[in-house]
Amino acid sequence: MPLVEHSFLLPNLEATQNLAAQIAPHVQAGDCVALVGDLGAGKTEFARALLRAMGVTGDVPSPTFTLLQTYEVNGVPVAHFDLYRLQSPDELDELGWDDALADGIALVEWPERAGGRMPARALVLTFTLLPDRARHCVISESV
Repeated sequence: MPLVEHSFLLPNLEATQNLAAQIAPHVQAGDCVALVGDLGAGKTEFARALLRAMGVTGDVPSPTFTLLQTYEVNGVPVAHFDLYRLQSPDELDELGWDDALADGIALVEWPERAGGRMPARALVLTFTLLPDRARHCVISESV
């Protein structure tokens, strides 16, 4: 059961970027941010905005094909996982999953594909694409 739940209407990219900027100062080593939603719901755009708000400069590519992109923010490793193409949760070992969760910050798109490998505690953002192309985001904390 979520401890806290907040709901946001994100009518455009700027609103998504503003939400990411509000969350970024609170993300720290040991945190897992799970991004849930269908294709096109805004998970990758949010992840890019969050990484930029955390101080990542330069290119921030989607890890759709590589499954993982890594960054460093103020000496903290940040792993951006996209598990859409993952065939089995066992493949997470090859990606350094356990180290990423233990030592840094993990942003995880398609967390449901990790099976039982997701940490018990995570900040979960669930994105829904609305008919007018706006997005709806529900933020909850799993424990």
